[in-house]
Amino acid sequence: MRPIQTRYARSGDVRIAYQVVGQGSFDLVFVPGFISNLDLHWEDEGYSRLLKRLSAFSRLILFDKRGTGLSDRIDTNHLPSLETRMDDVRAVMDAAGSGRAALLGASEGAPMAMLFAATYPERTRALALYGGYAHFYKWVMPPERLDAFIEMAETAWGTGATLPHFAPGRVDDPRFATWWGRFERLSASPTAAAALARMNAAIDVRGVLAAISAPTLLVHRRNDARVDPDASRFLARKIANSRLVEVPGRDHPIWTGDVDGVADLIEEFLTGARAIAEVERVLAALLVTRIYDSARLGDRMWSERSQRFQETWRLLVGRHGGRAAGTHGEMMISRFDGPARAIRCAAALRDAALGIGVASAQGVHVGEVELRGPPTGLTARVTMQLATHAGRGDIIASRLVADLATGSGLHFADAGRITLDELSEPLALVQVTSEQHLEPACRPKAKTAEPAALTERESEVVSLIADGKSNAAIAAELRLSEHTVKRHVANILLKLDLPSRAAAAAFSARHAGPDGP
Repeated sequence: MRPIQTRYARSGDVRIAYQVVGQGSFDLVFVPGFISNLDLHWEDEGYSRLLKRLSAFSRLILFDKRGTGLSDRIDTNHLPSLETRMDDVRAVMDAAGSGRAALLGASEGAPMAMLFAATYPERTRALALYGGYAHFYKWVMPPERLDAFIEMAETAWGTGATLPHFAPGRVDDPRFATWWGRFERLSASPTAAAALARMNAAIDVRGVLAAISAPTLLVHRRNDARVDPDASRFLARKIANSRLVEVPGRDHPIWTGDVDGVADLIEEFLTGARAIAEVERVLAALLVTRIYDSARLGDRMWSERSQRFQETWRLLVGRHGGRAAGTHGEMMISRFDGPARAIRCAAALRDAALGIGVASAQGVHVGEVELRGPPTGLTARVTMQLATHAGRGDIIASRLVADLATGSGLHFADAGRITLDELSEPLALVQVTSEQHLEPACRPKAKTAEPAALTERESEVVSLIADGKSNAAIAAELRLSEHTVKRHVANILLKLDLPSRAAAAAFSARHAGPDGP
């Protein structure tokens, strides 16, 4: 989904680029952070996901602040005041035909949104502030750190050098790091970036907080790498009719980490309810396979072997009942209905790589993914990080994979824990061992014929699935958490070797006795 047109609003002598997307019942103005580029936003998975979620329930108005992206550049010798930049918000709303709107201010966009809400209360429906602050030096960085940041920006801007300051958890993600470098270059020049940093350092809106009357939601990540969480705690104390929600994570940009979780909070705050998911999400096992040795083999030989392996990858994934779901650089992503199939496929791919003359490393994880389209979101990112963490010839999986594969004949060894910024707790890892337990690699398992394979609790769950009840309804009836119900459903599908809930319901109906299954 991409906006059809970029338009320009006049704010004094400056033209501000803006886009409008969505047809919701109310307007939502997104005030971006340090830098932005309206066109480039749609090229990043997380950013486009955020904008898609927001525009699903609102008429979303996006703009590049003066000096950034597609908007006019600024005279770096005469920096505009925060009031002038706040007027840009009003100019964009006027041009978009928005009389009254909710404002979402992210990072450096939060002070602009707060000033607008205090100055134009009649035009402010509500205020959502993510990773915001009232005073730059107190909650973002002191003068000496700012000087070092500006010096780095002036010498290394456009290389992605600022990424560790904003999203340290994505530094080892080559695809995102490359996009970030383009994001720097296409959002501002080195001189403009330094000027913007100095301009943001002058921000201090502590004096206007008491004048904000609009209902306000504050969202902040507990370990935010750029803005101290105390910044939002201060805002919660000073802004009347405000509510603070702290969420897990360290990466600062609103479009990183659990984007759907943040969007859920904003949607519920602005609409009073969380909408039904736009696309059906299902539990799946993801396998990410990466191969390397390009430096050792040389370009031509590497290209030939890499192409040969990708052809083999598609063949083996299909043979093991999976689906090739796309590639990200050297990463190949495949999806399976159960973790045992993913592990067996990983073992076959490891052997195939050795036969072709390349090295492989693989990661396996289980989580919710969208039913249609390539796997995106948290589950895909975690699995890719597991593949990055895996060593030569290793198959590394999350502990959840081993738990769900109980009874499959696969053997695992503890592989420690890994800390991921997108998860609130370290992720327990296992390594696949005992290759003999992976055979026969490609022979489909016989389906379980008797429901006795299920525990008493699993039998209760499958019976309720047959009654057409959702995970939430099952959780309420059995007094369990939804997460626990999901685990039971995954175990049921694994034990019975069934592809879906519908198949589990049919199984229950076939094996139901006088007192149920």
